[in-house]
Amino acid sequence: MSDHFDAIIIGTGQAGPPLARSLVKEGLNIAIIERKRFGGTCVNTGCIPTKTLVASARAAWVARNAAAYGVELSGSVSVDMKKVCERKSKVAGASETAVHQSLVGLKGCRVIEGHAKFTGPHSLQVNRQTLEARQIFINTGARASAPAIPGLDQIPYLTNSGMVDVDFLPKHLLILGGSYIALEFAQMYARFGSQVTVIERSSRLVSREDPDISTGIREILESEKIRVVTGAKDIHCAGPVPSVFWDGGEAQGSHLLVALGRKPNTDELGVDAAGLKLNPHGYIEVDDELRTSVPGIWAMGDCNGKGAWTHTSYNDYEIVAANRDKPGSRRVSDRIEAYNIYIDPPLARCGMSETAVRKSGKRALMATRPMTKVGRAFEKGETKGFLKILVDAETELILGACLLGIECDEVIHCILDTMYAKASYRTLQHAMHIHPTVSELIPTLLGDLKSL
Repeated sequence: MSDHFDAIIIGTGQAGPPLARSLVKEGLNIAIIERKRFGGTCVNTGCIPTKTLVASARAAWVARNAAAYGVELSGSVSVDMKKVCERKSKVAGASETAVHQSLVGLKGCRVIEGHAKFTGPHSLQVNRQTLEARQIFINTGARASAPAIPGLDQIPYLTNSGMVDVDFLPKHLLILGGSYIALEFAQMYARFGSQVTVIERSSRLVSREDPDISTGIREILESEKIRVVTGAKDIHCAGPVPSVFWDGGEAQGSHLLVALGRKPNTDELGVDAAGLKLNPHGYIEVDDELRTSVPGIWAMGDCNGKGAWTHTSYNDYEIVAANRDKPGSRRVSDRIEAYNIYIDPPLARCGMSETAVRKSGKRALMATRPMTKVGRAFEKGETKGFLKILVDAETELILGACLLGIECDEVIHCILDTMYAKASYRTLQHAMHIHPTVSELIPTLLGDLKSL
């Protein structure tokens, strides 16, 4: 016997639950399947727990630097990691519970806990039960990957999933990787009180960014006594105490975090039985409206390779939902790349980088300004970083921006919204912003544009 539904959603990450609510509003009878924890990566091992930990780490940093603001604290500042972890679990747990309860209480939606595997283009097996639907939406996400590094399989190590549950202070945390996950944990644990060493194979940190951004981030981390190693070739590991060796150097620590990328959760999905096509990296191939190679099946979120962020996953839901009512109304290619890296101060990015603009051959304008020239940053005593914006010299459209500095994770949106409006940069330049803010320097920055 098979259970028949109008639609089935596999996974409860950022795209699945809102799509479920949208489908039942249409009067459809649906099922949503979750094999582990409701809410996916963001809620359980990603954004919410890590940013909660970042907040605790910043509180420790502020306390240690209070004297610079005229605030005297008696005694030394210590961190109770068990309480830090308890707070993280409470915040993330509340979000997971909210997602679960919202789905269980959704009329017209059947919640099924178990592992889903395709048995055909429109049939799945879950807990030895067969489910069928004319429409299936895949939202299975991704997980941390550990590449083949000699010796790594012989020693204990953590990934981001395990790291968020650490309720003790590692004496010396070694981190393999130099991108956003690695750097957020590096600064976080340095502020908690660990000795931290970051080991990156590329010649610079976050190598996808412009060289000046990589340099700025490195300076921020090293100012907090984090050891940063770049250009580490021929990496191998040894134990029993976690040790990392590379050409010309070595580091021995108490614990090892491997933050070297992620891979999609498609390997146990039965994609062959469904006839789904995967790219060489295991991501489900989709078109500009997130349709897969099989009619009636869509893929949303990290499993489709179109973005690795919570906001891109939610935007995938919006694209799928909009196109059900009006086909072709929204597309993946409509969105502008945008993300933050939550070191402190944060890096905010949208659109094209300076490197990409130079490679494109576009006639462009660029302006930069150090955060030391931003009044709000100066008043707060947090002047690390700089602002950079690029404009098309012919169309006057903003091409992109890199903002490294205090509050820039919010400031970036005034630039991003101007880009979506396809308005001339002069619209933003002539806007009256509120003083004192970091945002008020964006119009001033645009007044300093010079030929790239």
